[in-house]
Amino acid sequence: MGLKESLRIMVVDDMATSRGLITQALDDIGIKNYVTENDGNRALERLSSTPVHLVLSDFNMPGLDGLGLLKAVRTSPPTQKLGFILVTGRPTPEIVNEAKRLGLNNMIKKPFTSASMKQCIESVVGRL
Repeated sequence: MGLKESLRIMVVDDMATSRGLITQALDDIGIKNYVTENDGNRALERLSSTPVHLVLSDFNMPGLDGLGLLKAVRTSPPTQKLGFILVTGRPTPEIVNEAKRLGLNNMIKKPFTSASMKQCIESVVGRL
């Protein structure tokens, strides 16, 4: 079994359309083992009971945003080594710097293509 088949990903985005675009890109790449959450707090709860290899999280969400989720993931021993990719339409220098400080693995800007998503994921987990 290759990495594509064994890789477990959680997609976190409060907008159904955005979740759909991310999961469509994953389908295009050939990654089928993913779960979705529409809320950062629920994602955090689920990660503690159902670990994944990689989190693809939107930045701008109500409640616990992408950076808050990243910080929570990095400060919890069971999840601190997970790969984390932030998905944002506005990667300002402030967001980028704070994300790097918190231990972000990579970032992808909306809109993205399936090819750019694959490249972004491969930079974190290795060749798919």
